[in-house]
Amino acid sequence: MFRYLTAGESHGKGLIAIIDGMVAGLPLDEDYIARDLARRQGGYGRGGRMKIESDHAEIISGVRYGLTIGSPISLLLRNRDWENWQEAMSVSPVAKESEPVTRLRPGHADLAGTKKYGLDDVRPILERASARETAARVAVGAVARRFLEEFGIAIRSHTLAIGSAQANANIDKIDWAKVDKSTVRCADTKIEKSMISVIDAARDTGDSVGGIFQVIATGVPIGLGSHVQWDRRIDGRIAQAIMSINAVKDLEIGSCSSIEGLKGSLTHDTIQFDKTKQMWKHTTNHAGGIEGGISNGEAITVKAFVKPIPTLGKPLRSADLKTGQSVDAHIERSDVCVVPAAGVIGEAMLAIVLADAMLEKFGGDHLKETMRNYNNYLKTI
Repeated sequence: MFRYLTAGESHGKGLIAIIDGMVAGLPLDEDYIARDLARRQGGYGRGGRMKIESDHAEIISGVRYGLTIGSPISLLLRNRDWENWQEAMSVSPVAKESEPVTRLRPGHADLAGTKKYGLDDVRPILERASARETAARVAVGAVARRFLEEFGIAIRSHTLAIGSAQANANIDKIDWAKVDKSTVRCADTKIEKSMISVIDAARDTGDSVGGIFQVIATGVPIGLGSHVQWDRRIDGRIAQAIMSINAVKDLEIGSCSSIEGLKGSLTHDTIQFDKTKQMWKHTTNHAGGIEGGISNGEAITVKAFVKPIPTLGKPLRSADLKTGQSVDAHIERSDVCVVPAAGVIGEAMLAIVLADAMLEKFGGDHLKETMRNYNNYLKTI
């Protein structure tokens, strides 16, 4: 089982991630993890925090001489902004506590969180509910990605929509180098400027804007997940992982919703056996690489719908936690649009699920053992 935990607050000393279950013998270094962390920090529409932080994950344990050793891998990401928050986020008691945050933000965890944990200050809730935590997840996802690469599995993302600006979702061959260079991570260069304009308009009016990203995993073998129990279905596990990303409110695996009339004759992917390559394939991929809760050998495709960020430059009317009186919502430094960055987080979450499924299927305590099991399996399908 590949599993992980994260800890830390947005303006605390830093973030911590602990990974358990990774095999020994996997090449891994901090520079590899740093590349995904840098991609998460990019994207047009990000806020001032990205100018302060330059995320780096320090490997504390689980790696020796550039190879994993089978024990838990621990990662530390220090918050540079901690210097400005040492009193407000002090672990020890202080002589004078910071003014409590009591103006609730619609769309955030403020009200539900304070009531659940019996708090009269929103600060502890917004610190942990903040998307800052996803930096730790991206670091974990990079470790999972490094493992998947050994088996030829690649995971990428691109932006399909920002507000009203919709990209062409039927691009046959995506130029991933161009996506990485795009400030909105869009494969459709014709719509890129429109997406930027939508973000600019939201910023100018003190608003925020959401959109849609897609994550694609290629090279996934037949057989990950299972139909035999609800919690073993790979699509269910992917859905939980993607839905756990801040601001994601809906998702779609495959492309069934875009099929007119949802007729079975147009929806299902016909099956063929390629005698030349000696492999099974489908003529289309409306199912998004998963049938019956099991990967079917095609690319796994996931669309995620991201709501606009709840913190607005021009705040909505809300209520005060202490008095119940009508007030403007609290303003916390925030982004205008996070859709491009959310795609990178989506990559991390999909990588984590697939790494877990690969280890579940092929086992092994050392990478060589897992690879041997994997290669033997391929000979049987």
